[in-house]
Amino acid sequence: MPAGEETLEQQQGRRSVLITGGTSGIGLAAAQRFAQAGDCVLIAGRNKARGAAALASFKEEERQRVRFVAADVARVSETERIVAACCEAYGGIDVLVNSAGVYVEGAIGDMTETLFDEVMDIDLKGTYFMCRAAVPELRQRAGSAIVNVGSDAGLHGNYFCTAYCAAKGGVSLLTRALALELAHDGVRVNAIAPGDVMTPLTERQLASAPDRAAALAEMRSVYPLGRIGTAAEVAAAIFYLASPEAAFITGTILSIDGGLTA
Repeated sequence: MPAGEETLEQQQGRRSVLITGGTSGIGLAAAQRFAQAGDCVLIAGRNKARGAAALASFKEEERQRVRFVAADVARVSETERIVAACCEAYGGIDVLVNSAGVYVEGAIGDMTETLFDEVMDIDLKGTYFMCRAAVPELRQRAGSAIVNVGSDAGLHGNYFCTAYCAAKGGVSLLTRALALELAHDGVRVNAIAPGDVMTPLTERQLASAPDRAAALAEMRSVYPLGRIGTAAEVAAAIFYLASPEAAFITGTILSIDGGLTA
C-alpha cells in the first residue's frame, strides 16, 4: 500500500465510492464532494496523466482516502477490473457513480460507425456493464446506491445530436429498469440529467467558436435561469441521491438544467 493511504481498518465506518470519469468535470467534482464528506473514493479514467492531476487536486488530508485506476469502461473486462480494484482498496462498494461519457454533435449523415460505436460504448454500454460488475458488491452493503450521469439530451431531442441523445436516452431507461430490478435488494438507482455545465468539455466547445463570449451568451439564452450550471452544483445533486436523505428515492431522473426541460 502506497505511503499515506489508509488501511482497511482505518476505513471502517467510511463509505466506499466508485466514480468513473472521475478525472475531470462532473466526475471529479463529485469525487471531491464525497471526499470532503469523509468517504473513501476510487476514481477511474482512461488517462493516467489526468488521473495524477485529479489526485493532486484533493486536499492533503483527503488524498489518503482517494485512489485512481486507469481503465476504459468501453471494455467489459475493464469494468470488472475497476470494481475489483475498488473492492481491494476499500473492501467493497457502497456507491457507484457512472460519470464516464463522451459528447458528439453532428448530422446523422455525417455520423460514422466508428464514432457512433464510441458514443454508445462509453456512454451506454460502459454504464450498463459498470452496473453489472458492481451490483453483486452493492447488494452486500445496506443503503447502497447507483447514480448515473445522464443528460437533458436523454429526455428530449436535440438538433444534430442523434447518437448522444440515443445513448443518454438509454441511460435514462436503464436507470428506471434497474431501479425496479434492485429495489428488493435495497439498492437504489437514480440518474441526473444536467443541461450545459461549465466543465473542460464545455470550455473546449466554447474555445472552438469564433467568438467565445457570443457563444457563451447563446448557450445561456435557452435557460430560464439565465446561466449554465456548475460542476459543483451537479456534484451536490449526485451526493444527495447517494445519501441516506434520499432513502425513499429510486428510479428518478433528476433534471439539473436551470428550467430547460420545464
